[in-house]
Amino acid sequence: MSENVPWILKMAWRDSRGSRTRLALYLSAMVLGVAALVAIRGFGENLTRTVDREAKTLLGADLKIESDAPFRDSTEALLDSIGGTQSRRISFASMAYFPATGGTRLSAVRAVEGGFPFYGALETRPDDAAARYQAEDGALVDGALLRQFGVEVGDSVRIGETQYPILGELKQAPGESSFTSAASPRIYLPRARLDTSLFGRGSRVEYEVMFEFTEARDRNELIAGIDPYLDRHDLDLDTVEEAASGWQDGLSDLYRFLGLAGFVALLLGSLGVASAVHVYVQRRLTSIAVLRCLGAKAGPTFRIYLAQAGVLGLIGAGLGSLLGVALQAFVPRLLADFLPVEVAFAVSWTAVGLGLVVGLGVTLLFALWPLLEVRGVSPLQALRTEVDPSTGGWRDPARWAVAIAVAATVSGIAVLQAPTWEIGLGYAVGVGAVFGVLALVARGIMAGVRRFFPTSWSYPWRQGLANLYRPHNQTTVLLLTLGLGVFLITTLVLVERTLLEQIQVAGGENRPNLVMFGIQNDQIDGVRNAVEKAGAPVLASEPIVTTRLQALQGRSLKALRQDSTVNVSWAYEREYRVTYRDHLTESETVVAGEFVGSVEGTPMQSGEAVPISMEQEMAREELNVGVGDTLTFDVQGRPVTTYISSLRDVNWQRIGTNYFVVFPEGVLGAAPQTHVLLGRTPNDDVAAAAQRNVVQEYPNVSAIDLSLILSTFQDLFGRLAYVIRFMALFSVFTGLIVLAGAVVVSRYQRAEESVLLKTLGASRRTVQTIMTVEYLFLGAFAAATGLLLALTGAWGLSYFVFEGPFVVAPLVLLAAFVLAVLVTIAIGLWNSRGLYDRPPLDVLRTET
Repeated sequence: MSENVPWILKMAWRDSRGSRTRLALYLSAMVLGVAALVAIRGFGENLTRTVDREAKTLLGADLKIESDAPFRDSTEALLDSIGGTQSRRISFASMAYFPATGGTRLSAVRAVEGGFPFYGALETRPDDAAARYQAEDGALVDGALLRQFGVEVGDSVRIGETQYPILGELKQAPGESSFTSAASPRIYLPRARLDTSLFGRGSRVEYEVMFEFTEARDRNELIAGIDPYLDRHDLDLDTVEEAASGWQDGLSDLYRFLGLAGFVALLLGSLGVASAVHVYVQRRLTSIAVLRCLGAKAGPTFRIYLAQAGVLGLIGAGLGSLLGVALQAFVPRLLADFLPVEVAFAVSWTAVGLGLVVGLGVTLLFALWPLLEVRGVSPLQALRTEVDPSTGGWRDPARWAVAIAVAATVSGIAVLQAPTWEIGLGYAVGVGAVFGVLALVARGIMAGVRRFFPTSWSYPWRQGLANLYRPHNQTTVLLLTLGLGVFLITTLVLVERTLLEQIQVAGGENRPNLVMFGIQNDQIDGVRNAVEKAGAPVLASEPIVTTRLQALQGRSLKALRQDSTVNVSWAYEREYRVTYRDHLTESETVVAGEFVGSVEGTPMQSGEAVPISMEQEMAREELNVGVGDTLTFDVQGRPVTTYISSLRDVNWQRIGTNYFVVFPEGVLGAAPQTHVLLGRTPNDDVAAAAQRNVVQEYPNVSAIDLSLILSTFQDLFGRLAYVIRFMALFSVFTGLIVLAGAVVVSRYQRAEESVLLKTLGASRRTVQTIMTVEYLFLGAFAAATGLLLALTGAWGLSYFVFEGPFVVAPLVLLAAFVLAVLVTIAIGLWNSRGLYDRPPLDVLRTET
């Protein structure tokens, strides 16, 4: 065996002469596939390494304890006993008013006392602003806010009744990305000058204390000691590990898509290798038969072509790994807006090694299927080309072994690329289903065209159509590559249109686009007048009462926590903001029971159970309750027993006042409450005037300009869509290379046909028409199949993932169909250029 290795390698090198340029195109497809694998894998490792290394920077401290109410005396005693270096912060949302321009916007305010952040830094312009703002009673304002309202460093900002000089532009804060800052701009203030009158009833405020410890402090022992107290008093504890894990989870969806894109690109490259080897083997059947006549056995002959595939895979894997390392440095720039830290570049040798192994292994594996035909080539084929190989088709056990190995390898790579093995298997099954449908369509097209052949058509059309099912056709490969590309791009575009349509629906005509909240009982009339005075009609106002769940089905929350059979989820622990009214809104539909809008008498005094309406998913999936079950709520220290009279389906995409729990009128009227007011502003000037009127008179009231929020979301979504399109186009570009390669490798058959047609007297126009018709049908069938699969996939994502209305977007579908057909025809005609003008003998010598 070892003595035959040099001979096999020499024969493999000699036999590849004349075909190396054709195989180079398929090599480029494998290069791109491996490059995507290495780049995404390397980026993921760098991101994980950076987040782990910068975990303290993400939190800004070693430990954080927070509460939604001021710390009680016992908690202060506990905090003092913990020791370490401490810093206090109060975080809340409030209206920021800029006197210089009159601009107002809801902002995330951080009132800090002490040296926070202990790790990382507040990046500002000028650089020393972060070190001065507390001592000089100034403010650091997000750069997006400054640019939006034309405000500069040196101007002032008012939060509540207190005005602060703007000492610096805030560029970056620990644990916050450009994405989050654009959606919710930050303002840092000194805690000592904070206007606490902003914190009225119903305000959502987080009181935080951050700790810095010496390296000798045992944090795990500390956490174990204070956890029981924190649980009893509803205090939250954040650790460095949780901060890192939170960001990893937050980026998981994006990383999943990147992994899927790399997986698809690698599969397309593998498909290209299989197609190239298939056509290459078909061309070499006569040479293989001659070798058999000269005494070569089937085994060594098979290894000659396997060696060629191995060298092809090794070169492709090596070049792909180099390109992947280069792309790995580019991916963090592409995702910079969505990352909380700057990802440091380092060559991931694990990713490089994986790319080499996977590239070579996949190439050999996908080449095995067409190479199996080499074993059955008879010496008689050197004289008679119609002799078929004798490998036995699916009766050959080797084909079953290769098929199982291919399926296992594809699944393994999918699991390797995905965050979890379940998602990886989902990748494999999903992509396998798409490939299977495309392959079945290809087989169906060939069988259908053969059976229902239109004999009445003109000769060029009949000949072009017949090429779809002739021996050694490329119908299956072209439909797989082009159809998959159309499927990927169109699915992404349709999902994007679906999300944008939800935004347009949410901000459509006659829908509220201005929300005022935090309004006290004695302020509701004044706020209404201020909004209407600016020219914005008030569409609705509703009371909001803050409650917590105290018992479920007569069992206290404490008892439920101690029951190991009950999963006490966030729904048990959360704060419920409920309302009371006698009607349903446009976004609500009763799906079970009967909605009760009002009750008579005084049920709270008599202790009677109050009928309530609950959102169905919260009831059924989170709390495991239904119509007739009882719940006890703590309403500002007073227990209120209720029973579920109805379940509602709530359209959360529709802008308005949507709640998990709705009480009837006549129950909570005397409970401490705030109000929310919804208005409709016709333009930005009216919206700005309404917010300015309210903020100047009622500083504690906050306003959300939904038009601004929606436009901000559109901008952020557009940037995210750019990232997704880039990775999708990467896969599609790989597919186009495979498509072009499939056509180029089959050029020799086109050469024979062109020579024969020219010899028989066919004109240039006739030959070109035949080719155009063939690629027209190939492109049309592939595009139509890919579009139908894309419609199915986009509908599933819209319905099950985004829970929004599915948008068909007919213009997108038409554009995708036309573009796919034109690309297919263009590649086909480009491949056949020059064949008709050359002498028949020259063409046959060069191309065959």
